[in-house]
Amino acid sequence: MTRRVVVAGLGDTGILTAIHLSRHADVVGISSKPGLVSGQELGLRVSRPDTWARDYRIPFERFRKLDRVRTVHGSLTGADLVERTVTVRNADGTDVIEPFDALVIATGVRNGFWRRPGLQSPTDVDRDLAAAHRRLAVANSIAVIGGGAAAVSAAANLAATWPGKRIDLYHPGERALPRHHRRTWQNVSARLRTLGVGVHGGHRAQVPAGFGCDEITSGSVHWTTGQDAVHADAVLWAIGRVTPNSEWLPPQILDPGGFVYVTPQLRVPGHELVYAVGDIAATDALRGSARNRADRLLAHNIRVDLAGRPDRARRYVPPRRRWGSVLGVQRDGLQVFAPNGRAFRFPAWSVDTVLQPWIVRRGIYGGIRDAGSPATTDRRRRRT
Repeated sequence: MTRRVVVAGLGDTGILTAIHLSRHADVVGISSKPGLVSGQELGLRVSRPDTWARDYRIPFERFRKLDRVRTVHGSLTGADLVERTVTVRNADGTDVIEPFDALVIATGVRNGFWRRPGLQSPTDVDRDLAAAHRRLAVANSIAVIGGGAAAVSAAANLAATWPGKRIDLYHPGERALPRHHRRTWQNVSARLRTLGVGVHGGHRAQVPAGFGCDEITSGSVHWTTGQDAVHADAVLWAIGRVTPNSEWLPPQILDPGGFVYVTPQLRVPGHELVYAVGDIAATDALRGSARNRADRLLAHNIRVDLAGRPDRARRYVPPRRRWGSVLGVQRDGLQVFAPNGRAFRFPAWSVDTVLQPWIVRRGIYGGIRDAGSPATTDRRRRRT
């Protein structure tokens, strides 16, 4: 008998997990978005949204390997892990119960204006992308607040797109990218200064009371570290204030921060055939299963569990440091950093001819159709 696996959340990690399972189970994917709307590459998203959308905003029907997956567009409002059901609220306000044999929790986190959990239509996504870009395009000065990869990427890409603007990056520590190897920051900081970005360490922002850092503001930014306030036409907050999208889950499976407890096999303790992966999973301090291809490991573990061979499950071992691209694709190509901080570069010509079409679209995702192809249109008609 075919078992049903519900994948709750179809972001980057959820989609890949669903793809790996689609030949082995009846897979249902639930998403509040009308397709992949990635949380990656904030800098490219705000500075060149059309270029970002080509690779990071993809309707579900264009993924060939999702043809076997039934996608449900709605918001998750509840989960009964005893009765083995989840509740989904559709756009019209009606609730639908989806039963499962196995459940994958991959609903991620909210973080700033670029990662919000609410139900969105394609028009809503268009509006959000255009609004952020327009807000920054008209600003003469931009302050980027934060020391992680999102903040650094935003500062670099804004400066590369609009070299006439004053762009400043304010980060709280001795160096930005504290979870990357020190060599990574040495390399990236030199690039920022070449682009004309003002880099200001030791600045910890005073966050206004009640402000969720989920919008671009303007005016003065004050500091808890004693420096004089600074003024900018636009202030982009990327301070890493993440909140897990776990309100729909039973509280007993959540840690004090709202993240889902998991074993090294990505199983939720005490609940058979319930798993968590990605930013919502409390795997380690970096929640690294979102970025280290844990989707394949998890799909393997689900398959062996469904087959009654839990002893064959594999352990997820998180990396000690963040790694990968920081700035995204630049005019001279894509620079990727290893965990030891050493960099290697994909030359610019290879990004559109080799990396995206062959390594990402075909190798990782198993094939992505061109927009507007007949198969894409037919797949759209068959979605829930």
